[in-house]
Amino acid sequence: MYERFRYLTSGESHGKCLTAIIEGLPSGFEISPDFINSELRRRQEGYGRGGRMKIESDTVEITSGVRFGKTTGAPLTLVIYNKDYENWSRVMSVNPEDETDEKSFTAYRPGHADYAGSVKYNQKDLRNILERSSARKTAIETAVGAVAKQILEKFNIRGYSRILQIGTEKNPENFNAEIDKAREAGDSLGGRFVVIYENMPVGLGSFVHWDRMLDGRVAQAVMSIPAVKTVSVGNHHSYELCGSEFHDEMFLENGKIIRETNNAGGIEGGMTNGENLQIFASMKPIPTMRKPLKTVDSLKMEETEAHFERSDTCAVEACAVIAEARIACVLLNEIFLKYGGDNFEEVMANFQNSKKFEK
Repeated sequence: MYERFRYLTSGESHGKCLTAIIEGLPSGFEISPDFINSELRRRQEGYGRGGRMKIESDTVEITSGVRFGKTTGAPLTLVIYNKDYENWSRVMSVNPEDETDEKSFTAYRPGHADYAGSVKYNQKDLRNILERSSARKTAIETAVGAVAKQILEKFNIRGYSRILQIGTEKNPENFNAEIDKAREAGDSLGGRFVVIYENMPVGLGSFVHWDRMLDGRVAQAVMSIPAVKTVSVGNHHSYELCGSEFHDEMFLENGKIIRETNNAGGIEGGMTNGENLQIFASMKPIPTMRKPLKTVDSLKMEETEAHFERSDTCAVEACAVIAEARIACVLLNEIFLKYGGDNFEEVMANFQNSKKFEK
């Protein structure tokens, strides 16, 4: 499918930096590094985060595509430098003469990409799998999403998230205590959250082909966040309801169509229907724990205990922030597909003109 807004990222967990190149931004949109950095701080916060967050204080550097605070229409490049790289510069060196087995490991970690990745890429040192499959790369994805969020604000589209459950606990007042118990046991916890985007225009997405349906595109964006295992749009208990209970009836109020419920989560037929977009997701417990899991050593082919690498106890809050960012990128692409133009004025004129078709 043709994309109007797309990006690529690169970088490893302990490499020198994380980088993103964003393509498709029209000229004239204001971009604030301060807002990007505030979103990066949100990703690093949350009860249950681990030692890496005490080392890194993520800040972004914009190296192309913005001049005097506004996009130029050229590709926009973002860079986040890993402060911990100074401790890993030899281990993560690109130079063959620096080759070392320091920090290498061969014991598969259940729940990670180690086993399948080592088979796929024929790697003996599982460090080569860990570094890119690590959730550390979501820092630069959050930065890209922060760019998208700033532009969505111009269309009055705003997103936020809320934590619904940590482990089996559904009372927010007890979340921290639940995480403390897991930390003391050397264990980890997952949870559930919802992402909501308000003031959605009608008609983003399409029903004409499966890969243009917005619910599928949003679900893929959230499902591919490391540790996310389920994604649903709207009322995730739809299978328990009759049609007369689930579907959102339509009424007229002062000549405008309104709804009293939003079980569809803002999407019908693969398109936004003007209601709030509601995306629910669940995150599995983090698979790196001080309480080791049984596994197999890939070289010795002997049973052993899983390799432990510094980790969080719970990162559900961070996962929700990343989901906001991923969804923002999907929505911005749809905005540009529908109201596309080469500069801010053209895009906004197309957007305002489309309002006359909404009822």
